[in-house]
Amino acid sequence: MKLLTLVLLLMGLSLSSIDNPDVYSYTPNNILGESTPLKAFQGKTLLIVNTASKCGFTKQYEQLQELHEKYSENGLVVLGFPADNFGGQEPGTNEEIAEFCSLNFGVSFPMFSKISVKGDDQDPLFTWLINEENPDFTGDINWNFEKFLIGPDGKLERRFRSKIEPLSDELTEAIEDLALN
Repeated sequence: MKLLTLVLLLMGLSLSSIDNPDVYSYTPNNILGESTPLKAFQGKTLLIVNTASKCGFTKQYEQLQELHEKYSENGLVVLGFPADNFGGQEPGTNEEIAEFCSLNFGVSFPMFSKISVKGDDQDPLFTWLINEENPDFTGDINWNFEKFLIGPDGKLERRFRSKIEPLSDELTEAIEDLALN
């Protein structure tokens, strides 16, 4: 049992995350490098997005910010996770990413430290996200700006590929089903 606990801790998991897996089991670092338990967002609807600053989908930051502003009073929180897994499209440091997002898109939603969302060094949160059952699909992230919609109970409700824009009817209806009900 001690060995299992040690292995889980090294993987960024705990026994409770296996017994009751939800998004609140994870504690990533924010863009400033500070430990930020996702438990702080408990009871909120979360939209988790793997982002990149030099991608064809980077313009989605603008719509993500609009979503954040439109639905934040209803409990939606957009969480951005920069990653450099696809074509070197997120080469910057955390400081450069934060400045880029603020200056170019007025991003005020929480941004997290650059992580890996795919491969041997995949962040444990994203390992959980890509394997969680949902009505859409499971498996590896294909590109930047994939979106994971988490209900107030911390469970993955829906998943959207990069081409689904944040303000699309498909995504906003899913948000409204969770955040407005």
